Amino acid sequence: MKSEEIHQRRVAAVARGVGSTLSAYVDHASGGTLTDVDGREWIDFAAGIAVTSVGNSAPRVVEAVRRQVERFTHTCFMVAPYEAYVAVCEQLNELTPGGFEKRSALFNSGAEAVENAVKIARYHTRRPAIVVFDHGYHGRTNLTMALTAKNMPYKNGFGPFAPEIYRAPMSYPLRDGLDGPAAAARAIDMIEKQVGASNVAAVLIQPIQGEGGFVVPPPGFLPALAAWTRDAGAVFIADEIQTGFCRTGDWFASSHEGVEPDLITTAKGIAGGLPLAGVTGRASIMDSVHLGGLGGTYGGNPIACAAALAAIETMRELDLAAAALHIGSRITTRLSALNHPAIAEVRGRGAMIAVELPDADVTALVVRDCHANGLLVLTCGTYGNVLRFLPPLVMPDDVLDRGLDILTAALQSVSK
Repeated sequence: MKSEEIHQRRVAAVARGVGSTLSAYVDHASGGTLTDVDGREWIDFAAGIAVTSVGNSAPRVVEAVRRQVERFTHTCFMVAPYEAYVAVCEQLNELTPGGFEKRSALFNSGAEAVENAVKIARYHTRRPAIVVFDHGYHGRTNLTMALTAKNMPYKNGFGPFAPEIYRAPMSYPLRDGLDGPAAAARAIDMIEKQVGASNVAAVLIQPIQGEGGFVVPPPGFLPALAAWTRDAGAVFIADEIQTGFCRTGDWFASSHEGVEPDLITTAKGIAGGLPLAGVTGRASIMDSVHLGGLGGTYGGNPIACAAALAAIETMRELDLAAAALHIGSRITTRLSALNHPAIAEVRGRGAMIAVELPDADVTALVVRDCHANGLLVLTCGTYGNVLRFLPPLVMPDDVLDRGLDILTAALQSVSK
């Protein structure tokens, strides 16, 4: 088989530390399916980890990229600027929560966006401490590894890490039983006693945790944290890298409770599969950094910017926020109806849904069964016991239902 041949080449050429969920090698993809080099098909409940929300090779994105490649591929915005970078920043300033004046800067990856948000917050406040949360994931660079909670496989053996990072308890309703205000009070008490409000440059949080287990804090948690952060003179940063761009049923997850972050980091779903990231926030904070203090050779590459503008146009035209709500309702209805003894909780928002199972071993059995029967699913969670579902927001109902049939059968098999 071709996949086996490619895999042998991989073993000889690719660093062992780079892992893959599937052992097959993709030849083409569209809508909600992936097809490998041997013609085998998988229903895609991963979307490249919430990246291809508008679908693989979305028509508007393909055409925009083609046009841009024919014009020019790179100049470096810091050297010879171009309109598409400005247009993406305009879109981010318009779409992100908050009626205040905003500015944006573009980068390559989610980790790079988070690093720059931290830089900006520290520069603006002239303070050192960054508060993050249990189970949080923010990237794999040195600083973002320090911000990330989970050791394996992200941090183990890669230290020492950047200093002045402090971890507060996350609201995790299934495990702590606390409502939003009580969970926020617990976190704030820890910050005040162990860090000191006057030392905090920023509180950085995912409105819904991604790799940490799709943990959805109850109402009141995020607003209370945001209010405390501003009262403390610090910067409230929402990491919306996985939750952004219609994934949770709104353009950004912060909007579900009316939270207006000072800074928002974006990536993943922004550009239909091309690498692009951004930091957007209050003009007074973003503009506090000196000229030349932000940037990077590839940041806001013109091809990625063209793709982002086309992807955003697609999200608007197809109302993918509403599509996410429809997909999420369909998934949760099917899974909740199972009354499966191994399912501790079905949770999430929009098309960002997870199932928490008893342990990593049971989860691995379900995943193996799904993959063997043509459904690509991912795991997450500090304990490796959460199945997460991130289908493209353009997935047709019949494809979604076929995927749910495979998932249901896999879950039922572990109870026998």
